[in-house]
Amino acid sequence: MLIRRAELEAILAGRIDLAFRRWDRPRLRAGTQMRTAIGLVEVTAVDEVAITAIGEAEARRAGAGSRDELLGRLARHSERRVFRIGLRFAGADPRIALREQSDLTDAEHARLVDRLDRLDRASRHGAWTRATLAAIDRHPATLAAELAHELGRETLAFKRDVRKLKELGLTESLATGYRLSPRARALLARS
Repeated sequence: MLIRRAELEAILAGRIDLAFRRWDRPRLRAGTQMRTAIGLVEVTAVDEVAITAIGEAEARRAGAGSRDELLGRLARHSERRVFRIGLRFAGADPRIALREQSDLTDAEHARLVDRLDRLDRASRHGAWTRATLAAIDRHPATLAAELAHELGRETLAFKRDVRKLKELGLTESLATGYRLSPRARALLARS
């Protein structure tokens, strides 16, 4: 579910705790945690509602200035059902703390090496993890397309793979490109 930056800031501040979407079926479940620019946002409820049942108070809780404004946002895809989604800020993105962990124990180091090896083995295009980390290290804040070209990779597949490294706390996305995390530097120093 896409949430605009201003709405994320309002969720963080506690001013928004609802969203309304038109879907053909529920796209989220209560308990789902989404990683966003502000950290984790948890879905607290997903309920189908009649559009006529949405009141002024709920519209404001969803960040709209009025019920009419919210209904205007929901005017597209009128053939789809309306869902009310409860939202709350659930804390910082755990990858941020993870990528700052540079004092790897032997066991943590071994787990990371094993995980990278498994990613390499599962890849259709062969081993890529170490080459990708090395390219990011050589060229931080470089466009993904340029890094992908250097490695002979297609840009979207390259970006997908970098996200896998990010999940392990090894890379950090910048406004342009990426950089290695302290965790990645510690890993590479021992490898």
